[in-house]
Amino acid sequence: MTDFLVPTEANDETEFASVLVSRPEIARLAGVKRPAVTNWERRHPDFPRPVTADAEIERFLARDVADWLSARAVPANARRPGEPAGTTYGDRFRAGLSGGTPGGLLRTVERLAGPEADRLRGPMTRDRYLWWLLWLVLDQVVEPDGGLVRAVDHFRQAVREHDLSQELVPGDLLNELVDTLGRTPRGSEQESQAAFDHVLVLWRAAHAREGGAFFTPPSVSRVMAGALAAVHPGARSVHDPYGRTGELLVAYLDAVIAQGADPPPHVGGRVPDALERQVAEANLRVHHGRAVRLDEGAFAPALALDADPVGAFDVLLTNPPFGRRLENAEPPPHWIYGPARRSEFDWLQYVVSRLAPGGRAAVLMPAGASFNAGVAETVRAGLVEARVVECVIALPPGLFTLTAVKTHIWFLRAPGTTKTASPEVLFVSGEHLGRQVGRTQWSLTDDDITLLVGEYTSWCSARKAGHPSVDTPGLSRAVQVSHIADQGHSLDPARYVRTSGGGRAAAPDPIETRDRLARLAEEIESLHTRAAVADADATQWLRRYGL
Repeated sequence: MTDFLVPTEANDETEFASVLVSRPEIARLAGVKRPAVTNWERRHPDFPRPVTADAEIERFLARDVADWLSARAVPANARRPGEPAGTTYGDRFRAGLSGGTPGGLLRTVERLAGPEADRLRGPMTRDRYLWWLLWLVLDQVVEPDGGLVRAVDHFRQAVREHDLSQELVPGDLLNELVDTLGRTPRGSEQESQAAFDHVLVLWRAAHAREGGAFFTPPSVSRVMAGALAAVHPGARSVHDPYGRTGELLVAYLDAVIAQGADPPPHVGGRVPDALERQVAEANLRVHHGRAVRLDEGAFAPALALDADPVGAFDVLLTNPPFGRRLENAEPPPHWIYGPARRSEFDWLQYVVSRLAPGGRAAVLMPAGASFNAGVAETVRAGLVEARVVECVIALPPGLFTLTAVKTHIWFLRAPGTTKTASPEVLFVSGEHLGRQVGRTQWSLTDDDITLLVGEYTSWCSARKAGHPSVDTPGLSRAVQVSHIADQGHSLDPARYVRTSGGGRAAAPDPIETRDRLARLAEEIESLHTRAAVADADATQWLRRYGL
């Protein structure tokens, strides 16, 4: 078997430890005019101080300057041709010192994951190739002073000890990837994260096409995480019981840090399988430097009783699998609101049972869970009457890759958290938000995210202060629990929020017709999803037999 190459060590900040630069050199390397450096010094007390003066020329440690400039992104109108969004002045500065170009790692990764991917991967499936690339980018990002060398040694040892095939450890491919990445400086922390995220997004899409799970869109993650971080500050234990690739935990830590708060000391969760566990742990390490050990869990908590302690978590957020039936599961202790055998209602009740006193949760649900009849209505009634449901946000369709399923975010609180005399639920209708980013793909904009999070957090603040809630016409409305009960405990925002803005009285017949059509559409989408899962399973079995 072909042996692995050892990459040439890339330039990194350790090479700049003894390099000194003057103010004119800082300006030239950062790509700014000389007065800009003086302005930085005057306006920012944390700007590095000079360490020496030679013939009245003050000089600064290049390492300190690079670190300081890394926190300052180059404005869009000042970026040079070829510089990607997110390029910092630190990227330029380092690139100038090392003879490279800022954004080099991101551009290299974009090339390896895009135009050159088919040539490099050969007969290997795309998701498998991207997984190897993701792992090597991780080594380059988190261990720039030798991570790739250690990865090569690890692969060499595995090949020697287990006589692994090229299919499992593609030596020739890894040689080329390691050599290319090893010659590319990693740049700033922001650029490194952008390079890792670029491969991660592509891998998740390819993994889903190969029969894997649908992952939480970044904009949806930001709504869920941003809202929880705002309404429940100071949380110490944060958990995602179906963590996928850790996207919700990363988003939550991002939101906490953006608010200037200390990150929670206890962060954890469960993931579906070993592959996604590895990726999720890598994701948390790249973005927040946290060596979180995640556990593996079942697709439904009713099948893995007592996986997590009852009442243990201050914040719980998750995007669980839905649309599956639990035919043979014995009713677990957390089914206190109703014995619904659809996986989404199993997850809802499980999440509530794991919240600590005063805790809050965000759960991504199929739209049909808000209005389906039968046992689903029984569970909804139990949750609403127990004052567990705080808010339901309806999201626009087209946010997910490979599926157009409509989704809602349910915000929940631990039972007994509030004892208000006029209980209500906030409904936010965001179906009309978002922008198209692909032929069938949509995404929430930054303004959309701020709007949705703001509706929920403002309502929570008003309730906490004892003030009456204020509806936003066409977007949100707070509805008394007694009225929700009159509507069959429907939690569909479209039933309560009139998005037309015309103030017309609601006619019952059209609403009932719409509800019936929506339920039918949801059932059809569920059948399509289950068919896709079955097709993927069949494909994997056929591949095992070489068919």
